[in-house]
Amino acid sequence: MEPGKPVRKETGGEQPPMRWMIIWLVMMGVFLAVYQFMSTGQEKYKTVPFRPDFMTMVNEGKVSSCVVIIGPDGRQYIRGESLDVDKQTKKPSRFEVNVPITEYLQKILDEKKIHYKFDYPNNLFMQILTGPLSVLIVMIVLSLLFWRQIRMAGRGAMSFGKSRARLMTREKNKTTFKDVAGVDEAREEVQEIIDFLRDPKKFQKLGGRIPKGVLLVGPPGTGKTLLAKAIAGEAEVPFFSISGSDFVEMFVGVGASRVRDMFEQGKKSAPCIIFIDEIDAVGRSRFSGVGGGHDEREQTLNALLVEMDGFDTQEGVIIIAATNRPDVLDQALLRPGRFDRQIVIDLPALDGREAILKIHAQRVKLATTVDLRRVARGTPGFSGADLANLINEAALLAARRGMEAIQQADMEEARDKVRWGRERRSRVLDEKEKKLTAYHEAGHAIVLNCVEEAEPLHKVTIIPRGQALGATMQLPEKDRYTEGRKKLEGMLSGLMGGRVAEEIVFGDITTGAQSDIKQATRIARLMVCEWGMSPTMGPQNFSEREESMFSGLMAGRSQDISEDTARRIDEEVSRLLREAHQRATELLQKHRDKLDLLTQLLIERETLDGVEVAAIVKHGRMPTPEELAEIEAAQKALTPQPPPPPAVTAEPPPMPPAAATPPPPAGDAT
Repeated sequence: MEPGKPVRKETGGEQPPMRWMIIWLVMMGVFLAVYQFMSTGQEKYKTVPFRPDFMTMVNEGKVSSCVVIIGPDGRQYIRGESLDVDKQTKKPSRFEVNVPITEYLQKILDEKKIHYKFDYPNNLFMQILTGPLSVLIVMIVLSLLFWRQIRMAGRGAMSFGKSRARLMTREKNKTTFKDVAGVDEAREEVQEIIDFLRDPKKFQKLGGRIPKGVLLVGPPGTGKTLLAKAIAGEAEVPFFSISGSDFVEMFVGVGASRVRDMFEQGKKSAPCIIFIDEIDAVGRSRFSGVGGGHDEREQTLNALLVEMDGFDTQEGVIIIAATNRPDVLDQALLRPGRFDRQIVIDLPALDGREAILKIHAQRVKLATTVDLRRVARGTPGFSGADLANLINEAALLAARRGMEAIQQADMEEARDKVRWGRERRSRVLDEKEKKLTAYHEAGHAIVLNCVEEAEPLHKVTIIPRGQALGATMQLPEKDRYTEGRKKLEGMLSGLMGGRVAEEIVFGDITTGAQSDIKQATRIARLMVCEWGMSPTMGPQNFSEREESMFSGLMAGRSQDISEDTARRIDEEVSRLLREAHQRATELLQKHRDKLDLLTQLLIERETLDGVEVAAIVKHGRMPTPEELAEIEAAQKALTPQPPPPPAVTAEPPPMPPAAATPPPPAGDAT
């Protein structure tokens, strides 16, 4: 936008003249009312003959008054009221005599003392009202209705080809970069777009060309739509927003027409930003390799490609699109000249999560003791939408407890609820199941405290939460980007801790370790096939090749792997799992007394803090407050390696009958 250029008020198109429409409707109503009144007034006069009726009424003194009407053409007639009362209207009856006034008649009226007067009405008004004016009123009403139908064409049944883009003007769009946090790198990349929209000559004088299109790529909830709104808000230009699914209809050609109409609207409101959310709904690749494609979607995509290639950024129209599936987009859509730039908006890091929490915390009432840095440190992997949900859940929890402000405990409970589910205290366990669950979770907790590079425990509970009857929770203290083999082997041993505890104490195993085994198998296969952590297989990738994503077929084993190699991979995965099982067995047998103590405390208190568990493993007894403070300070002083995803190890569900179907996984989180 050039400096000094007058700001043009952007609207969504010329609106129907509602004020004039109301005025015309009022005038039409007045004319019709007058016409009705005058028409009904004429019908009340009864025509009577001059002789003998009129003269009889005059001689008998039954006429109260008379009016001699003299028309523009000289025609004369008499109208009057008699003393007789009309039976229907209960009023004096009116009559009309079609005779001219004469001296003789005037003399008789004077003798009978009947009041009379002369009237010269203008019938031109009635002629206009009943003639051209009626036609004019009808034409005005029809034109207004036709005008309104044209203005509403984008919403009517015969307007499939009109764009459904929603316009947000600069007066309504108040979103700026102050409302966006956790995407600092993305903000820097889009800053030049804002500068171009504000001052195009800055780039044009050097011959530079601003990107025609910007594709925002990232997981759901990371703020792609919010960032696009902030770009428009910072540049102070109109913002058109539309979803990719709005283009596709059951009629072939409708989507292409809407694409063309959307770009026409954008050019009329330039400079502006057109934002297409979930563009993968219309921009999927046309080369599926399995038969023909969807004609409507392909025509819509072709129209989008032509329109993006046909307009120039000098017009001031910038296309921004968002998707979390960039791998399915057509390559013609991603080439330079269309979407020139791809900006990755990833999950926020620690500082970004803290900034996002501060933005959402402005809308609620927080206690002064709430530490948002601590909450951000305990929420790795949370998106911006997850953090907003966390703040909202904390506010609801505080309101349910009748608090005046949100406390730190509310934030902690809301985090656990969002990540692992709500506590289900209504699910009551009998003594045997409660004891089995306590040993299962105690086994996880002790092994995780003894293995190398393990993340600190957050809490251990046997209170049902989500689909699980209990949980052992870990909270990483920093964001993770890589994993070491020792740490992964420790995670495998920790996942086996629950099953091993059941074997040692009860001499039997249950279905409670189903999700533990599933998660451990997945990690072990990744170590062998993708991460090259198997000494036998070596640093080679054996990942399974997936079939075409459009074919609808399930992923199958790669044809590049021989049967012998596949057998060796299975043997290596089995070896890793058996070694983890053996290591967990050795650790729990060594700390059997601590396993019994931790189980007893879990049965009594239902929930133990991670610091308390670490103190029990270290001292073999319930620690004193001084010992708890010492262990907590030592944990804070440690600088852990990049943490793994938060893990929840579920307790065993009740044993099913022999003929019953095993229960679903207990819902471990990674």
